[in-house]
Amino acid sequence: MEKNLLALQENIRIIQEEITKLKEQMDQKDSEMLLKDEARWNRRINDDIQELSVTDETLPVEKFDHLYLLNTVLRETLDAINRVSVTLDVETAHLQLEVSEDRKSVRLTPTRRDLPDTWKRFTDGPCVLGSEGFTSGRHYWEVGVTGNRFWCLGVAAESVEREGRVSLSPETGFWVIRRVGEVLHRDCDVIRVLPSPESRLAAGPIPGRVGVYLSYESGSVSFYNAETKSHLHTFTGNKFTGKLYPFLRTWDINQWLRICSGSAPGL
Repeated sequence: MEKNLLALQENIRIIQEEITKLKEQMDQKDSEMLLKDEARWNRRINDDIQELSVTDETLPVEKFDHLYLLNTVLRETLDAINRVSVTLDVETAHLQLEVSEDRKSVRLTPTRRDLPDTWKRFTDGPCVLGSEGFTSGRHYWEVGVTGNRFWCLGVAAESVEREGRVSLSPETGFWVIRRVGEVLHRDCDVIRVLPSPESRLAAGPIPGRVGVYLSYESGSVSFYNAETKSHLHTFTGNKFTGKLYPFLRTWDINQWLRICSGSAPGL
């Protein structure tokens, strides 16, 4: 019994040290690697419980309370990444954009809707924001882009300019990537980052679903091919102030962009 208890305490000490390191790394490593760690942690804790478990006769069950609490702390740490159920704010949608009834999809139409103009609405570019904004925390959502050749998506500040031509860059409150198809650009099927100047991402398959991961306190926005779980790009070194919103833009007539219900990579 004493030997098992000492082994259990040593494993708990090691796990506590690794959890501390994990917490320190959470805002430094990209979300794909972080989320892949969860399966490893779960296996580690389950293995520890199986290897070190003893009968009630040799060790009172209350001795395991701290291990249960440790597991709970780990779960709460990983659950700090909020899987956002994004809906679109129709009051921000450009007049040529059609938002679906469930507010989960948007497409560009040839005609302009006859709606009142408000300070919230984008008047030049076919853009729309999510309904919910964020001022803290870690948030993840996915956008289905299959069939749409000309899209732009990411995060936008509440304070962005909405009237007239909009410049999409971190300097103006946009952290976005875009796909440019063969009609608009000589490079077919490429994804580009939109700081200034614009840069092209490394060659790879065009995703059918893009994951967006916002870590407010660390000032980063990351993008993933949600189908292959591969990293596309991360904006770092930002000091966010004010509210940030999911952002979508499309130039492809009658081709939907859809908010997906997928969870963060690896979960």
